[in-house]
Amino acid sequence: MELPNHIRNLYRHWDRHVGELESIPSLLSSSSPSLRLVKRLGRGRAIAVTPTVEEVCNFAHERIEIWKKKASGSSAPYTSDPILLKYRFCNVFREFDRQTIEIHTILNPLRDDFALWLLNMFYCRMVARPETVEHVGLLSFDPIQNRDLYDRLMMSSRPRYGTPYVFPVSTIMKSATPNRERFICEYLPSIMESIVCEIESWESMNVVDGVKKILSMFGFNLEFLWTEVLIDVAYQFPDRIDLFDRFPIGPGSMPTMKMVDAKSEPVDVAVRLTSIPFDAGITIDGASLRLSAENWEGIGCEFRKYTNLKNGTGRRRLYR
Repeated sequence: MELPNHIRNLYRHWDRHVGELESIPSLLSSSSPSLRLVKRLGRGRAIAVTPTVEEVCNFAHERIEIWKKKASGSSAPYTSDPILLKYRFCNVFREFDRQTIEIHTILNPLRDDFALWLLNMFYCRMVARPETVEHVGLLSFDPIQNRDLYDRLMMSSRPRYGTPYVFPVSTIMKSATPNRERFICEYLPSIMESIVCEIESWESMNVVDGVKKILSMFGFNLEFLWTEVLIDVAYQFPDRIDLFDRFPIGPGSMPTMKMVDAKSEPVDVAVRLTSIPFDAGITIDGASLRLSAENWEGIGCEFRKYTNLKNGTGRRRLYR
């Protein structure tokens, strides 16, 4: 399936994700529809295609197939897997998520102004509710304009903030900007210009090191939020961030990475997974999309949820 134009044109990093694929019959079986030989390998030593790796790949393949059926307008049901049919899971490609599409669409006019784009991307991810951003407007580096935005935020109806990315308010409660509205309208513009200068000095920075550099400047330990924002930076400014290099492994993904290779560091496992023969079944001008370390980290998290649900445990988020 060719990547739909509205998604292809929204982001500017896709050339980093494409590579030639060649079908190798000896790697294929009825239980492994996604495995192909990737000619352009990822970094580091490739991971052996063990039964565990095949199981993770098959899970990812089925998630992508579900997305493809939805994107092509097919009617439900989209899968025969009872767990995937009943419960909610994130997309393999975060770029396909509704909220990510909405945020990048809102900020598309700012892409030629990296400083303003980055300021508002952090703001959008912190709010995690595009409806609020569209209602109250975007941030500026002008304090007067931001005071007006603060007033609009305070007067806006609840809920103002979304739930996908939880912002720990306790982190800022003892600061000079002790609530989310003041933190957004006062602190973010005051600190963001120095962070912009830092990121503009990067060339193919990995996200692990990038987050560490920013947190040392930012003043608040918002590691998860900055990881999210640096992913967004990679989508629009791919020269700055390399998603195929070292990527933070969250606690949700850690068990899967350990299942794949218990002897290696999980960060390294995700990088090595970029070298395995996985065919996403999505192309750009006929060239297949490859999975980055960021993709594999997300797959690891969703696979852990999937296995927990199969075992009768875990959070039951029903698909609607």
